[in-house]
Formats: sequence, structure tokens, C-alpha cells
Amino acid sequence: MKEGKLLSFIKGLTLLIDEQASEEIIFTRGKRILEELIREDDWLPEVLSKTHPDYYQQYLLYADPLDRFSVVSFVWGPGQKTPIHNHTVWGMVGQLRGEEKETRYHSQENGSYQAGKQSIFQAGQVATVSPNTHDVHVVANNLSDQTSISIHVYGGNIGRIKRAVFDPITGTAKPFISGYANAFTPNLWH
Repeated sequence: MKEGKLLSFIKGLTLLIDEQASEEIIFTRGKRILEELIREDDWLPEVLSKTHPDYYQQYLLYADPLDRFSVVSFVWGPGQKTPIHNHTVWGMVGQLRGEEKETRYHSQENGSYQAGKQSIFQAGQVATVSPNTHDVHVVANNLSDQTSISIHVYGGNIGRIKRAVFDPITGTAKPFISGYANAFTPNLWH
């Protein structure tokens, strides 16, 4: 029996993490493993790709038992986007379906946040975030008439990590813990 795509990805990333790889190595070798997972859009079950009419969904696909990493599907309906937020851990975002727009934000001397570089990611592309280089951004579905889905991999259990959203004018941080839209993780190993 052929091994499932997600299981193959989890095994490859686990072996990389077991090597205590640096962030730079994770962003090169791990990126290639993620690119393989998102190469074909034929493995994510419908239950983990459903939109919500009002806001994006974050579905847990896998959480490492030692909280070293997690894998999540983000499902965006037309027009949906995040607030300005951070992650506090490294992350890779692989575009599985549709198209997403990222706008990076930079803290200013007066505490406000200024929009910076914008990037559009299409199916098959992988982006990164890191508290060491660029951790604050807004992500949006770039398509006005269809769903977009990305697979996010974080250097911790992102649904349990205390993070923040930021007011762009005052820079005020509001702490949050995102959790997940699904109460359980279905068996995706086959």
C-alpha cells in the first residue's frame, strides 16, 4: 500500500527536526518537503477544507507530541483575511489551492505598524515567517470568487502558542491563542 502524502511529509519533517536542524536548514530542506506535499491538490479531505461564511478556518492536521511543530490547513473564503499578527516561532506556508496575498508589517519608532512588501502566492509556492527576520503580517485570500487553501507548518503547536494581534495606528498588542476549528484530527495517514 502506498504511504499517504501527509504521513510521508510528517515523517520527513520529523527526521529533519530530530537532527536539531537550524531555521535556515528547515527553510531549505523543509521547504522542499512541503513543496512535495502541496505539489498535487488531491489529499486534503473535504471536512478540513470547508469555509466559514464570516472568517477563515484553521484546521489542525498534525501536532507533534513534543510540540516541536504543527501542520495546519488554513481555509479562506472570498474576501477573508487576518488582522495584523505575529507567530513567535518559525513557519512555512505552502499554497495548496487558490491564491493568497501577504502584506508584511514593520514596527515604527512611534509604535505604529507600517505596511511593507506585498507578495502573491499561487498553488505550489512556499513562503516563510520568522521572529528572527519577518514575523508580523496580514494574509488574505487574493481571490474574490473562490476558496484558497494553504498548508502551514510552524515550529510549535501554533494553536496553543500565545501570540498577538496589533493595532496598526497605536501598535497596541492584544494577546490571543488561536486554537483550531476542528475538535479532533481525522486519520489522514492513508
